[in-house]
Amino acid sequence: MSEGRVQFRSHDDVRSLFGTRDKNLRRLRDVLHIDVVLRGDELHLHGDQAQVALGTKVFAELKSVIERTGNLEDEDLERALGRTLISDPVAAEEVIDVFHKARKIRPMGVGQREYIKAIREHDLVICSGPAGSGKTYLAVAMAVNALRLEQVRKIVLVRPAVEAGERLGFLPGDMLAKVNPFLRPLLDALGDILDFDQVQRYLEKDVIEIIPLAFMRGRTLNSTFMILDEAQNTTVTQMMMFLTRMGHHSKIVVAGDATQTDLPDKVESGLVDAINRLQNVKGIASVELSGEDIVRHPLVRRIVAAYDSDRPERSNSPRQRFDRSAARPPEEPSALNRTEPDHSLEKTSSSDSGTPESGEQVVN
Repeated sequence: MSEGRVQFRSHDDVRSLFGTRDKNLRRLRDVLHIDVVLRGDELHLHGDQAQVALGTKVFAELKSVIERTGNLEDEDLERALGRTLISDPVAAEEVIDVFHKARKIRPMGVGQREYIKAIREHDLVICSGPAGSGKTYLAVAMAVNALRLEQVRKIVLVRPAVEAGERLGFLPGDMLAKVNPFLRPLLDALGDILDFDQVQRYLEKDVIEIIPLAFMRGRTLNSTFMILDEAQNTTVTQMMMFLTRMGHHSKIVVAGDATQTDLPDKVESGLVDAINRLQNVKGIASVELSGEDIVRHPLVRRIVAAYDSDRPERSNSPRQRFDRSAARPPEEPSALNRTEPDHSLEKTSSSDSGTPESGEQVVN
């Protein structure tokens, strides 16, 4: 373990660095892989020597920005981190390059890093996680990256056409208009990563195809990156059908939330079955994201936690067989307002963190 120090001129400067509810500090911790101890107005950085050196450099740069402008904008933070990622080959490997100027996609936590690594190293990845944890977004980003690098020739985005707890009845229009409401989330993810015109060109040239799961039967797709979204709403038979569409030089990512199944009662989710059935099959990776990986509005974490708190007691249906441990994130008090160290924020991988001295604030 190595240690670095950065001295700030006042507690207000430290508060500006941390951001609202320590959001800036948590972002820095996740990217730099270091622990941070606040002693008065001085930050002590702990971790591997190389990471501490990078962290000291980033914190010093941010300190300079705060002293010059009086505050810290999100752009300043990302700019400093961007320069760090360029100089750090380990961190650079985590960046998803979608070949869009001024846009790089990075994982926001340990779970998302494991997810990206699994997609890079395996041809079939099954991911389960709560709403807002980046399951679909990161998979689409990795698909675009593979397409631009010519690792695949086509992207196929698949989703089961299942209503969320209600019957929509007759939908007007042709087949495309009828299935559009179900496939819209995939288009939203694409539109956030690529320019609208680029998405339209890819769709028109059939480089990107967005189709309902029911239309996949009988197809064999070579050199294709396939993503099955909302996989918890597939049956076991449908899941087997989809997974066996894989051709040569293809990748499949299956993503869903095993606790939000809209299948009829007593119908087992294909996602839950696949996680259990394929967990020991060589070449297949299974990733479980948790509430800690949620990157939407901060309230989403609390909403997921509130609904998960009594989930096991509410039902014994097959959808409850999947136990997502640690789905309920801890409360996150501001590091500046704590009177005691918050050990719930400490990295589980740290083996020699020790006991903080009196008056120290531990922030990871």
